[in-house]
Amino acid sequence: MKAILIAAGMGRRLSPYTDDRPKCMVEVHGRPMLLHQIANLRRVGVREFVIIRGYLGERLTAALASEPGVRFVDNLDYPNNNILLSLMCAADELASGFFCSYGDIIYRPEVTEALAASQADIGLVVDPFFADVYEGRTEHPISEAELADVREGRVRQVGKKAVPLEQAKGEFIGLWRASARAGQVLRQLFEERRAQLGLSSPYGRAPRLQVAYLTDLFNDLIAEESRLHIPLHSVEIAQPQSWREIDTVQDLERAHSIVRW
Repeated sequence: MKAILIAAGMGRRLSPYTDDRPKCMVEVHGRPMLLHQIANLRRVGVREFVIIRGYLGERLTAALASEPGVRFVDNLDYPNNNILLSLMCAADELASGFFCSYGDIIYRPEVTEALAASQADIGLVVDPFFADVYEGRTEHPISEAELADVREGRVRQVGKKAVPLEQAKGEFIGLWRASARAGQVLRQLFEERRAQLGLSSPYGRAPRLQVAYLTDLFNDLIAEESRLHIPLHSVEIAQPQSWREIDTVQDLERAHSIVRW
């Protein structure tokens, strides 16, 4: 099984910790975030890791030199694009089943195990206890959360400002899994939109396709379900305090006092 880890970002809000390393290599509980992820994914049988690198990519390569099964794909335009374009730098990797994760999150092993058990073509990890995460999180408020509208186990809408807070059933944490069929359809849909729109036209909630989020593609897939037949399913986190996003210095400080797994 393969995992694609999106780790190209600069992490400006984590400065000075990111002044000399990629955001994903900032340590939480004595270990870089990306190595927390790799360890969890190995537990569920992942042996191949495709790391999408950008900012200070050579340092990421050096840091992971002793990790078996790791290879790299470059996002050469990382200062000007966003998560969706970063993922599509690894478009050739989508034709087989894969796990995928943002590079700036950590999560309990049980979260990975629940995702591995999902039989859905696409399963998104959703935290129904998300409000707890935002208590005291003043530098990254809940308005920036990728909230999810989930009904009967199906994700109906997801993303920043895409779902009203009162309608949200959880937060998409940035960890998901796709079957080989779903990976092929995601690439097909993205390439259709790029051919139709170019990179400069609006896409989803993004002002330009170039800076779109992954969730913009997910919402497009939801809208095209009758044509493409790939529903998005929710894989719910079972207990509070099971993950953390490390986006700001405040997040990092809070994580050190909470994360014990």
